[in-house]
Amino acid sequence: MTGTLYLCATPIGNLSDMTPRVVETLREVDMIAAEDTRNSIRLLNHFEIKTPMTSYHEYNKVEKAEQIISWLREGKNIALVTDAGTPAISDPGEVLVDRCLKEGIPVTSLPGCCALITALTLSGLPARRFCFEGFLPSDKKEKKFVLDELSRETRTIILYEAPHHLKRTLAELYQTLGERHITLCRELTKRFETVFPTTVEGALHFYEEHEPKGEYVLVIEGLDPKALKREEQAQWEKLTIEEHMELYESQGIERKEAMKKVAADRGMGKREVYQALLP
Repeated sequence: MTGTLYLCATPIGNLSDMTPRVVETLREVDMIAAEDTRNSIRLLNHFEIKTPMTSYHEYNKVEKAEQIISWLREGKNIALVTDAGTPAISDPGEVLVDRCLKEGIPVTSLPGCCALITALTLSGLPARRFCFEGFLPSDKKEKKFVLDELSRETRTIILYEAPHHLKRTLAELYQTLGERHITLCRELTKRFETVFPTTVEGALHFYEEHEPKGEYVLVIEGLDPKALKREEQAQWEKLTIEEHMELYESQGIERKEAMKKVAADRGMGKREVYQALLP
């Protein structure tokens, strides 16, 4: 029989947030795969866990996944932990999970701390619909593409950011998204936990005078759907109604259906579109 991969959520700051189920599992598995064994050993020592560890991180995730898969095939049970929070969230654990599922190896998740959810609940911004982008790409072209997409996102947006990149990221957000409400969360669950609701411009001014410290979660207001609708209508209105119709008809859409789409795009009645198309 194959073993099981256990995804074990660990505290993001406060050790009291460690669940009894995770502690028990970490004691009972044959091996713990840790993002940084030097960091995780402090956690294991605190809970008197003696299970051996192996490293599994961004720079060995492909080849080490093969080794872990072979151990699981031998029947060993393995726990995966990240430095803090839930494995596979902005974490190389997603590669290992994908490999296990493709191999038919059982995977189970032991829920617990997750910085993005903690920050979202503290932000005061709408939590019913949200998107998580993790860390923005380091490649400039890829980052621009992502930011351009986010500029039209109507859901609440969640990003992670390191302190030494925070001011640059805030400037890029202001340039691309414009003025938005934002809540900056840092040192979550720790002694100096800070939740700072402001605007993107307000955050820029604040960090001109205060040096960023700690890892940040940025929770950003999505674009007002009404503003998005107005923007879309303004784009359509750059076309004549005839050009707008041609755009849809060139896609093989029947004329009657194309007229409905044009009317919806432009905020017009179907009869108005029909009248405008008369010779």
